[in-house]
Amino acid sequence: MLALMPALYLIYKWNELPQKVPVHWNIDGKIDRYGTKTELMLLVLVLPLSIYLLLTFIPKIDPKNQINKMGDKYFQLKFFLVLFMSFLGFIIIRSAETGEIFYLKYLVGGIGIFFMVFGNYMKTIKPNYFIGIRTPWTLENEEVWKKTHKITSYLWFWGGIIIVLASFLLPFKTASIVMLAIVFFIVIFPVIYSWKYFQKTKNKQK
Repeated sequence: MLALMPALYLIYKWNELPQKVPVHWNIDGKIDRYGTKTELMLLVLVLPLSIYLLLTFIPKIDPKNQINKMGDKYFQLKFFLVLFMSFLGFIIIRSAETGEIFYLKYLVGGIGIFFMVFGNYMKTIKPNYFIGIRTPWTLENEEVWKKTHKITSYLWFWGGIIIVLASFLLPFKTASIVMLAIVFFIVIFPVIYSWKYFQKTKNKQK
């Protein structure tokens, strides 16, 4: 039901929307592409529903059964990710409905909250092939996995806080640039860190 809520809201608002609605905005917050209401429906339906189906299916094909060992934490993570995608769908609909940049600032803040919440779960994720920082080095060495996800947890949490603050305190364009810069750093740094720490553990074993 949570995954379907944006689509149900769009059906409720269907007759109030024009035939051509905004579906994309540039970094200045200006509309740069219009689409049909059907395209909008597909967008807000696919986003949360695909995440729900994917996360429902993943534990069934996990060869090491590590996902199921997460228990309630995996369910909570799944719930949050579907909630986030549904929130994203609502923001897209409201922005299309009003054309106002105000709603897009909520999107930046929502992405910040996404990293804050996901950051809290990072240090609890066990080694697996589907969720987390899945580099060749984390998958080969459990200690590298744990260390990498511990530092990623801190980076994503505090990076998320900065993004949320930027969404409220800065203009949309500036907040978007800050968000992109932070996301790039907190995604790339753990990959580099995992390689460096893996090399360090190899040198210790020699």
